[in-house]
Amino acid sequence: MASTVLKVAVSGLSRCTRHTLLRTYSTTTPLHQGIPGSVWKLGRLNHIAIAVPDMEKATALYRDVLGATVSDKVPLPEHGVYTVFVELGNTKLELLHPLGEKSPISGFLQKNKSGGMHHICIEVDDINAAIVDLKAKNIRTLSAEPRIGAHGKPVMFLHPKDCDGVLVELEEA
Repeated sequence: MASTVLKVAVSGLSRCTRHTLLRTYSTTTPLHQGIPGSVWKLGRLNHIAIAVPDMEKATALYRDVLGATVSDKVPLPEHGVYTVFVELGNTKLELLHPLGEKSPISGFLQKNKSGGMHHICIEVDDINAAIVDLKAKNIRTLSAEPRIGAHGKPVMFLHPKDCDGVLVELEEA
């Protein structure tokens, strides 16, 4: 194994004492070399979704108080939500409010009365290839097939228990 040794002078516990610290940094090739690259690529953060108990109040906060550009409220009955997008320049916030009795946001708001972060959305260049690859790596999805999301593009949610407690939405770029 090839390595580089770096010597750094470090002050000890007293002024008179000096220690030399030897640290080895590996210059070998990464462990994943030789494994074929994925046929899909992870892209940019598309949005952070926030569940809100009062859509009008939340929209007014971002538009009137913070000065952001916000979209109109759009119903997405197939997802059981109303959405409003807040433009931030480098990404967006998606405000979510329940639509209908069986909205997944209703359950979230019952546990989190004031609302809060619901999920993050990351773009992928090929959602079908991403799903096949992630399922092969034992990452569960919340539906069998991608659905059309708020931007009119295919989306898939990944199980938060497989993603360090974060609900991740993948959206085809």
